[in-house]
Amino acid sequence: MEIIYQILSNKILVTAFLGYFIAQIAKAIIEAIVDRTFSFRRLFSGNGGMPSSHAATVCALATMTALTLGVGSFEFAFAVIFAIVVMVDASGVRRETGNQAVILNELMEYFSKQRDNPPRFSHDRLKELIGHTPLQVQTGAALGIITAVVAHLLWK
Repeated sequence: MEIIYQILSNKILVTAFLGYFIAQIAKAIIEAIVDRTFSFRRLFSGNGGMPSSHAATVCALATMTALTLGVGSFEFAFAVIFAIVVMVDASGVRRETGNQAVILNELMEYFSKQRDNPPRFSHDRLKELIGHTPLQVQTGAALGIITAVVAHLLWK
């Protein structure tokens, strides 16, 4: 029981998870408004979309670390570098991977419609919504920072 209490009283950890969940809820609401359908699955799938839940999580983590341990701490330095790596990856490599998946899916569809001996693919459609646009990452980052500041003010 003590370990559960320690985890739930860890402001930095709880705030990082809170940033993730708030971003996921916002993402599901935004998609429901845009697509006019609600996807319960979207609450748990953190890949792609507005806002970036990855950016919200790492920015909430870094901000609460700064507010709790100070900007001169090793933990803050680590959290900031970690946040930068995650956000650059989300808007760079992962975004390009999603773009490549779109093209590969189109090619698989094209070739599967060929009349003469269509190839069999050993893979289903690739997941296309993987990365984020810079705006999605920036919005997630802002949401994470705001989440941490509000949590810090309320946690006192």
